[in-house]
Amino acid sequence: MVQVTVENERREYEVGTLLKDAAREFQDRFENEILLAFVNGKLQELHKVVRNGAEIHFLTAKDKPGMQTYQRSVTLLLMKAFYEVVGSERLTNVTVDFSVGGGLFVEPKGDFVLDEKLVDQVRAKMRQYVDAKMPIMKRNVSTDEAIELFHQYKMYNKERLFMYRRVSRVNIYNLDGFEDYYYGYMVQNTESLKYFDLMLYQHGIVLLLPDMSDPKKVPVFAPQEKLFRTLQESEEWGRKMQVANVGALNERITKGRMNELILIQEALMEKKMGDIAEQIAQRSGVKFVMIAGPSSSGKTTFSHRLSTQLQAKGLTPHPIGVDNYFVNRADSPRDENGNYDYEALKCIDVKQFNQDMQNLLSGETVELPEYNFISGEREYKGNKLTLGPEDILVIEGIHCLNEELSYSLPKENKFKIYISALTQLNIDDHNRIPTTDGRLIRRMVRDARTRGASAQDTIRRWPSVRRGEEQNIFPYQEEADVMFNSALVYELAVLKQYAEPILFSVPRNSREYLEAKRLLKFLDYFLGVSSEDIPRNSILREFIGGSCFKV
Repeated sequence: MVQVTVENERREYEVGTLLKDAAREFQDRFENEILLAFVNGKLQELHKVVRNGAEIHFLTAKDKPGMQTYQRSVTLLLMKAFYEVVGSERLTNVTVDFSVGGGLFVEPKGDFVLDEKLVDQVRAKMRQYVDAKMPIMKRNVSTDEAIELFHQYKMYNKERLFMYRRVSRVNIYNLDGFEDYYYGYMVQNTESLKYFDLMLYQHGIVLLLPDMSDPKKVPVFAPQEKLFRTLQESEEWGRKMQVANVGALNERITKGRMNELILIQEALMEKKMGDIAEQIAQRSGVKFVMIAGPSSSGKTTFSHRLSTQLQAKGLTPHPIGVDNYFVNRADSPRDENGNYDYEALKCIDVKQFNQDMQNLLSGETVELPEYNFISGEREYKGNKLTLGPEDILVIEGIHCLNEELSYSLPKENKFKIYISALTQLNIDDHNRIPTTDGRLIRRMVRDARTRGASAQDTIRRWPSVRRGEEQNIFPYQEEADVMFNSALVYELAVLKQYAEPILFSVPRNSREYLEAKRLLKFLDYFLGVSSEDIPRNSILREFIGGSCFKV
C-alpha cells in the first residue's frame, strides 16, 4: 500500500493505483471533470501511478492548466477527424492560426472543397470519437525518431522544429492511430471532450471552445472582422517571409540571416505607421488621435513613432496621457478585493478631460495636468497648450476606444487606433503561441528592468491585468479606425536571453512557479539572438532597453 495526501485528506491505495482511479473518488466534490493532477508541486497526467508520500490536488477546466489541456486535446480531436474525413493523401496541412471571436481559426489546405457539408462531417466525426470514449495514448521517443516520424507524416514544420531541440526525447500522442506532437499535457480519454463546436468562417473554420469562466458552455461566435484582417495580414507576411513557425525562425538564425529579417520587419512596421499618418492627415477635421491597447503592446513607442510620421506630413503632434487625468488616489474606486482599481473608467476624471479637450478644440488655451504617482494627486505645473491649425493631440490610454471617455467630442474630430502585439509566429501548425504569452514575457522583461519587479511579481499580477483588458479594452477594439500589430516575428528569440534568468529566479515552492516553468519550456523552442542589431527606435527597445525615446 502507498500512503498519500489527496485534497488535504490522508488516503491509502494499493501499489500501482493510477491518479485517474484516485480522481474518481473525489470527482463528486468538483463541479467540472478532473483533467489533471498537481503532485508534489508538479503537473501530471492522470495515467501516472500514485507514489508513496505524494501530496495530490486535482485540476479541472476551471484552472488554467486544465483549460489549456482541454483545448489542446480538442485540437487533437479535430486533427484526427479532419484527416479521417478528408484523407491524408488529399491534405496538404491543417494550421491552427490564431484566436478570434472566442474561437481558434483553423486553415485547412489541400485537394478538397471546404464547405458546410464538410464541416458537418468533421464535427460529426469528432462527436463520434467522444461517444466512443477513445483513449489518448502517449509514447516517449527519441528526438531523431520524432524527426523521421513527422517526415513520414508530411508534417514538415514539426520535423524542422525537432531539428533544433536540445532534449534527447519527446512525447508523442496517439488517438486511434493518428499521431501528433503537442506542447503540453492531454486528457486521458475523448469522453472528457464534450464541449466544442465548428463553424465555417472566411476561408477556414473556427473551432469554438469554452473558457475557464464556464467550462461547460461553448460560446457563440462573435465575428471580429477588423481583428481578423489584421491577424490574417500578419500570418500572410510570415508565410511570404518563410518564418511562419519557430522551426523556420531557428533555421534562419542558423543561416546567419537574422539581420536581414530584423531590417525587413522594422521597415514594414515603419511603412504601416506612415500609412496610418497619411490616413490621419487626409481626413479633414481630425484633432484627436486616440490610441488604446492591452498591456505591453508598445503603445508609448508607437505614439512617438507615429508622431514623427505626423510631423513628416506637416502636422504638429502633442502627446497626452489619459493617466494624467486620474482622480486623486483617495477618490479612486476599489475592486472586489479592496484594492484600488486603476484600470476602471471611474479612475479617470472624465468630466475634466472632456472639458479640457472641448476648450482646446474651441481654440482656448488650456493648462494640462500631470499626475503625481508618488503622492497620488493631480498637479498643474504650467503646461499650457493652444491648438493651431496644424496641431493635433496624440492621446494614449486604455479607455481611448470607449466613447464614454470622450463622449462630448465630435466623432469626426477623432481617429481611433487599436494596438496589440498579435503574435504571428506559431510553434508549428498545430501548436499556436497565444498573444498573451508574448505580452507577458515583454512585460516581465520591462518590469525587471525599469521597476525592479521580479518575474514572480509580474506573473502574480497578470490575471488582474488580463481581467482589466477583458473589461476595458477588448470590447471596444472593433471601434478602432485602424488596428496596428506591434508584434515582431523575431522578438521571442531576442527576449529569451532577458526572460530566462528572471524566470529561473521564481521560487519552486511558489504558486507562480508552474507558470514560470511553462514559459521556460516554451522559450526553450527558440534559438537565442543578440539584441545588438535591434534599431534604437524599435518597439522592442521599450522592453529590453536602449530606446532613443524616453520609455
